[in-house]
Amino acid sequence: MTKNRKRPSDVEAEANGNHTTVNLNPAQLIARLDQAASARRITALKQKAAALHQTINEDDRRDELFNANGDGVRLRRDVLAAELEQVLQARTMERARYYLKRLARGVADQQTSAINDINLRRWKEYDEVITDSLWVEPRRDTTGAHTADYWGNFIPQIPRQLMLRYTKRFDWVLDCFLGSGTTLIECRRLGRNGVGVELNAEVARQTRRRVRRESNPHHIHTEVVTGDARRVGLRRALDRLKVEQVQMVILHPPYHDIIAFSDRDDDLSAARSTEEFLRMFGEVVDNATPLLEAGRYLAVVIGDKYERGEWQPLGFRCMEEVLKRDYRLKSIVVKNFDETRAKRDQKQLWRYRALAGGFYVFKHEYVLLFQKR
Repeated sequence: MTKNRKRPSDVEAEANGNHTTVNLNPAQLIARLDQAASARRITALKQKAAALHQTINEDDRRDELFNANGDGVRLRRDVLAAELEQVLQARTMERARYYLKRLARGVADQQTSAINDINLRRWKEYDEVITDSLWVEPRRDTTGAHTADYWGNFIPQIPRQLMLRYTKRFDWVLDCFLGSGTTLIECRRLGRNGVGVELNAEVARQTRRRVRRESNPHHIHTEVVTGDARRVGLRRALDRLKVEQVQMVILHPPYHDIIAFSDRDDDLSAARSTEEFLRMFGEVVDNATPLLEAGRYLAVVIGDKYERGEWQPLGFRCMEEVLKRDYRLKSIVVKNFDETRAKRDQKQLWRYRALAGGFYVFKHEYVLLFQKR
């Protein structure tokens, strides 16, 4: 495990998205919930719950409920209000008390897993986290240091979702096809440490500068390693950082030769055949796997391709390569996209080509989730 791991806050700020949160004194909040639950009549119970609802809604900072003294619990205001409204709408004393006690447990206790900081006692507050297997994002995030000017980079929402679901604060994430640095930028935003590998030295230099432009409020470490992800000494890089293992690996390889990044022999996009591409991809997996903590997750973001008029299931071929190693398949997500740089201004042309050629225009890619045994 990584040394000097810090403990996350009670409710992860990143899970709240753009919602308003309120920082409350947990002891005071639990006491008021208990007082309401101990009422002998449902009318009295609802009066106490309504008073608490009004206090939170009006945000009266003179009330000691808001006097957290740095030890408060940060809750989504809209979710908290909805839970109190559920109490007010209860028709029986038994049901109203159940809602109050459930809310008190959610404030007093955390129920998190070994792989993320999602508090299942407050699961309704995490509506940013996608749990469906179809991801539809109308547009890419271009805020902060993110850029769309690098061919073939994935949208920032993909590594963001992966890290929210499969890492904890201050975990280490390894991206073996770093490119423009999307994963490391999201690491800075979410408080995850990150190491990225980039083959092209000039791209690596630009990426270091780009990642540094993103603010680093959690004071985490991001490292860009230049080299061939199949061969580069990742163990040496982690030893230098005093890190024993990483908690997540993200692989977003070239989709074989769809975009030719270079003509170098060590570039997967220059592989002379699909079989050679898969062999090289497997070597990247082999280089990264010893560094991944057992039980943690490897994600592959990949799409399919056409070759001489025939669909090549590149995503599933890559899935088979990973499954040859010590992994089990956890999930397959289909990521929908409406536009790419290549197709943005040529929608009608691609529609004509599809009609003429008897094929369908690609509008999806895969996010393949594997758990290391």
